[in-house]
Amino acid sequence: MPVASLPDRHGIGSFGKQAYYFVDEINKAGLTIWQILPLNPLGYGNSPYQPYSSFAMDELYISLDLLKEEGLIKSRIPSFRRRAGQIDYDAVRRFKEPFLKEAYRNFKPDHAYSVFAFQQWLRDYAVFMTFRKINNMHCWNEWPEEMRDEPIEGKIDLKEYTDEILYQVFLQYILFRQWKDLKQYANDKGIEIMGDIPFYVGLDSADVWAKRENFLLTRDGHPTFIAGVPPDYFSATGQRWGNPIYNWEYMEKDNFSFWMERLSYVRKMFDLVRVDHFRAFDTYWKIKASCPTAIDGKWIEAPGYKLFDTMLKADPEFEIVAEDLGDLRKEVHVLRDHYHFRGMRVIQFSFDPKGMPADKEHLVVYTGTHDNDPIFSWYRHKPAAERRAMRRYLKKTGYHAHSFAEDIIQYSLDSNADMVIIPMVDYLHLGKKARLNLPGTVGKPNWMWRLTEFSAFEKKVPAIRAAVEKAKRIA
Repeated sequence: MPVASLPDRHGIGSFGKQAYYFVDEINKAGLTIWQILPLNPLGYGNSPYQPYSSFAMDELYISLDLLKEEGLIKSRIPSFRRRAGQIDYDAVRRFKEPFLKEAYRNFKPDHAYSVFAFQQWLRDYAVFMTFRKINNMHCWNEWPEEMRDEPIEGKIDLKEYTDEILYQVFLQYILFRQWKDLKQYANDKGIEIMGDIPFYVGLDSADVWAKRENFLLTRDGHPTFIAGVPPDYFSATGQRWGNPIYNWEYMEKDNFSFWMERLSYVRKMFDLVRVDHFRAFDTYWKIKASCPTAIDGKWIEAPGYKLFDTMLKADPEFEIVAEDLGDLRKEVHVLRDHYHFRGMRVIQFSFDPKGMPADKEHLVVYTGTHDNDPIFSWYRHKPAAERRAMRRYLKKTGYHAHSFAEDIIQYSLDSNADMVIIPMVDYLHLGKKARLNLPGTVGKPNWMWRLTEFSAFEKKVPAIRAAVEKAKRIA
């Protein structure tokens, strides 16, 4: 369940009271893991996988009501788009900003703030966002040369930008504080938070702007090669993501410091970590930036073993869930299993009405992910003959609830997998309009779905708990 999709009275989910209530409800349901999407600042297309930073969070997640309780906001805060079933990101930003500015003016820095503010990534991000605003939110490679190359040349006197820079630092401090409080509350209830780290970072990001030596770029900051995947289940022309390709040769010489910092930070923020597009640690699809589609590219081997050896030497207890989906060569699974990382199995990709493969124990099973149709919609759009075959298989193996979605959820819970993740949209039997993302497409309605109230979920909590108990997944 993405944080953004939670009910809230200000048009988007936040780290406020509704998130705490959600934790209470999933605790009642006997669930012990809450998986979320990346919390980083949303970039192109409002995608959490095109963030402006690998470390910062998006100020959209700040709870205005908690700031009000703290006394940082004195003004009355009205409701805004409370009942809207889709997130209007631009409108919500415009609504929240005056209140966030008011909170900033009323804030008095303390020792905890001073310690938090003394981080290099935060300095980079605050300056980056300040320069973006000055340059009408254009990509950094379109800025005046002095701003574009400030991390390299350091010629700009930043004093004249102090107020905006400190405002950006304040936002990140509030986000960090509200998130850590929410996470601690969840942990105290026996619930772990599974975060998500994108494999690539966005070109228009503080990461690339401040540390461009880690990427294949021209002198003026344009990518020579970009990331994506070749034609697949989702797209006949492949997916041309546009993220810059890593300069793995430099990274290796630098002892993978860019990756070590990212992984170390995400480890502090979450209890469990899912790494998106894991296959790229083995081989990645390299596309010339001039190519209009992802069809013309080639697979290049990545130094995955060297990177993970370095990571585990620094943190031997670091475990990840590897997003190892798609048409993979066997070496991807060899890499995954070498480090005993958990892999993923998505029921929508693997359900065979003639008989299902046995689940491996060291695995995470999903009915679907943020890139899939809700299971209810997926089933309804199958040919009639295939639907009948699915129902026959489920009935033969002991599943005969009144709905296909309930059967698939119970089947997933009954698997041998270490973990089972059920999307909220599947628990609620929602249809196509609740799909979070259609890979290979950008813009509306991707990433816009949100729940307006918990009533439907509340009614299902007893049944969810019964299903979890039936699968013997409650200690």
